[in-house]
Amino acid sequence: MQKNIICVACPMGCGVTVDIADNGEILSVKGNTCKRGDAYARTEITNPVRSLATTVKVNGGIYNVVPCKSAGALPKDKIMECMEAINKAEVNAPVKLGDVLVENILGTGINIVATNHCPTK
Repeated sequence: MQKNIICVACPMGCGVTVDIADNGEILSVKGNTCKRGDAYARTEITNPVRSLATTVKVNGGIYNVVPCKSAGALPKDKIMECMEAINKAEVNAPVKLGDVLVENILGTGINIVATNHCPTK
C-alpha cells in the first residue's frame, strides 16, 4: 500500500510517498529532499503528533483569556480531548509568559503553557 503526504518539517513542502507493508511496516519513503522529511513521514504514518495552540480562560485579568500552546507534540488522536480539557480550564491572574496552565494534559506528559502575559485588573 502507498500513502502520499505533504511534508511540513521544513518550508519545502515536499510530496512524499510512503510504501507500507500489509503488517504496517514502512518499506520506503520517497520524494523527500531532506532527512527531516524521512523522519516526518515515518512518524506521520506510525504515530502522528501535532502541536496545539489555543487560549485558556483567565479570572481577574485585564483579558478574559490568555494564549497558550502545548509544550510538546500531542498525539493527533487526542487533540479534540485535549481541547475539551483546555476549554474547561480556568486560571487566575496574573499569568506570566511560560506559566504552566494545564499540567500533564490527559496524562500525555505534555504541559499547556502561556505564550503571553495577563496582568490582574
